[in-house]
Amino acid sequence: MAAVASSSSPVAQLLKRADLLFTGGLFVTILLLIMPIPPVMLDTFLALNMGLSFLVLLAIVYVKDPPEFSSFPTLLLALTLFRLALNISTTRQVLVHGYAGQVIEAFGHFVIQGNYVVGAVVFVILVVINFVVITKGAGRIAEVSARFTLDALPGKQMAIDAELNAGIIDEVTATARRVKVQKEADFYGAMDGASKFVRGDAVAGIIITLVNVIGGFAIGVMQMGLSLTEALSKFTLLSIGDGLVSQIPALILSIGAGLLVTRASDNNNLGTQLATQLFRYPRAIKIVAGMMVVFAFMPGMPMLPFLGLAGIAAFLGKILQEQETATGHAFGTEGAAAAVAKSAAAAKGGSDGKSGAAAAPASPAPGSAEDVRKLIETDIFAIEIGYGLLGLADSKNGGELLARVTGVRKALAREKGIVVPPVSVRDNLELEPNDYRFLLRGKCMARGQLMPGRWLAMNVSGSKVRLKGVPTREPVFNLEATWIDEGEKKTAELNGFTVVDPASVLITHLSETLKANAHHLLGRQEVQLLVDHLKTAQPALIAELLPDLVTLGIIQRVLQNLLRENVAILNQPLILEGIADFASLSKNPDDLSELVRRRLGLYFVPEYECRPGVVRAVTLDPRFEQWLSTKVHRSPTEVGLALDPATARYLIEQITARTNDLTAAGQPAVMVVSTEIRLPLKRFFESSFPRVTVLAFQELPAATEVENAGIIAPPAHIARAEVPLKAAA
Repeated sequence: MAAVASSSSPVAQLLKRADLLFTGGLFVTILLLIMPIPPVMLDTFLALNMGLSFLVLLAIVYVKDPPEFSSFPTLLLALTLFRLALNISTTRQVLVHGYAGQVIEAFGHFVIQGNYVVGAVVFVILVVINFVVITKGAGRIAEVSARFTLDALPGKQMAIDAELNAGIIDEVTATARRVKVQKEADFYGAMDGASKFVRGDAVAGIIITLVNVIGGFAIGVMQMGLSLTEALSKFTLLSIGDGLVSQIPALILSIGAGLLVTRASDNNNLGTQLATQLFRYPRAIKIVAGMMVVFAFMPGMPMLPFLGLAGIAAFLGKILQEQETATGHAFGTEGAAAAVAKSAAAAKGGSDGKSGAAAAPASPAPGSAEDVRKLIETDIFAIEIGYGLLGLADSKNGGELLARVTGVRKALAREKGIVVPPVSVRDNLELEPNDYRFLLRGKCMARGQLMPGRWLAMNVSGSKVRLKGVPTREPVFNLEATWIDEGEKKTAELNGFTVVDPASVLITHLSETLKANAHHLLGRQEVQLLVDHLKTAQPALIAELLPDLVTLGIIQRVLQNLLRENVAILNQPLILEGIADFASLSKNPDDLSELVRRRLGLYFVPEYECRPGVVRAVTLDPRFEQWLSTKVHRSPTEVGLALDPATARYLIEQITARTNDLTAAGQPAVMVVSTEIRLPLKRFFESSFPRVTVLAFQELPAATEVENAGIIAPPAHIARAEVPLKAAA
């Protein structure tokens, strides 16, 4: 009810027509340039100018991120134009009537005490402060920020695309981040131009004041019959008062512009940000107190002010030191285990509904049946982190780990068609503070190390620049990387490094680990859920398939084979139709998955194209393929190659050389062979080349061409063995 009343209030209704207000304000400003206005209205406009300047300054203080105030450059131009229009109006009143309202009169007599020499000095000092110090500095910062922001724009967009491709963020989040990056670039570019308005306004203020003094002196002497002294006193006071009335709002806006461009993005307003950072170190405050005491006892120095300030600084340092000690002591007495349990409990109820700690009342009674079941239960997939990384999982303090884990699960569902079971996130005191590891049914599948508070800069562009930080390797793709601090971040981005935060490193590693082990996550229960879901949309297909043609286990094995080679199972009706069509030929899951792949080639082969309709791949010499087909070994449950060590070593060397060339060119490592040896070859070298994709010619869509990236000829001992065979033939 209150919301309705609020939305229907006169102020709310007025704000809905803000476009008309702004247009009307511009129209009034233009009228001020050409029409004389009475002193009473002039006083009102001068007061409005002062009030708007203070409002803009306070809005900047409470802004948390500078691009939030993206309208500031336009507002700065509008207020500058309004102030110049007021200057023209006041000049007209001063020169024609010798009076321009009470505001200018007050500034001319009260502020500078009626002394036009003092007024001139104060006016010049204000102009120098505004023009030389604040405006020039703010303009330079805006110029540098605009250049750095524009230079870093491609790197930031690449980082967003990388996180999107890795499944760390979804398309909506990626779009929002791209818009934010673009707004930031537009804002600093506009601020670079807006700073020129402030500088021009300061110059115009000086010229207008000088013109007023000279013109007023001439009019007073020649037209009003005043003496030289009277004319100089009267019109100089009014002109300087007019200049001060204009320069003080201009100075306020210049300060606001400087504050805005020097702000770093933070989740706090300026006051909170300064207080948090300025009083972070109690020892520094105590040292300041000691320095003030030294100044107090210097000869000729007033003792009372310095000793008073020293006492305040010492008291403040003591209070902050006690708070810091109390916090550290509390953590030490609780112990690491209690702190870990507390942080894990805070993460409970996160996006995945699981955590590493449970509330005490919910724990089962010792020795009960439920307690025994808890002992033998194993999480399907779990993330274990050291206590130094607990902040990543603490959503109350800005930790995004749980939400981003959910994002990875959603991304894999959209990308691969598999529903990843809930991921448990828990602490492990046996790990090093900054270590983490991924467990699949209790087995460690991958591990890594992070440095909280730093950024990981990955050298993806081959830059020769050496960053200041801790050298390391990126855990997923083994890229050369460096852990850097905030001050080195812009340098890294400008030199082509991809810079990500620690949570993104962990999430990227998690995404790739889940993709690599997706086939292990697909159990019979998950397959049953998929089948049940399809029953409503494809009842005839499911009725034909189960239970007469195949079992649930065969469907599971086929889907696992596809996921094992990074083939999405999104087209589940098409997959099940393929199984139903070929089940009469074979019940072997490997054979069925190979036959199903031919139908799915239209959907997954384009992922490996170097350009539309073209797959650049390594191939085998036909003679070598024929020889390898004689070495295929099949069993009811497995298929592979029976190669001698020399041939296996030769193949490994050749595949390594050819695929490295593809990878160096930024293309996927792909081999294309005949369907008879595709699966045996992939299985034989899977552990050595997990990232090499092996395709069959029969899987390629009809319009797809193969561009040869190298042919692997048979080794010498096989080529020699073929000579007698050909001669005999």
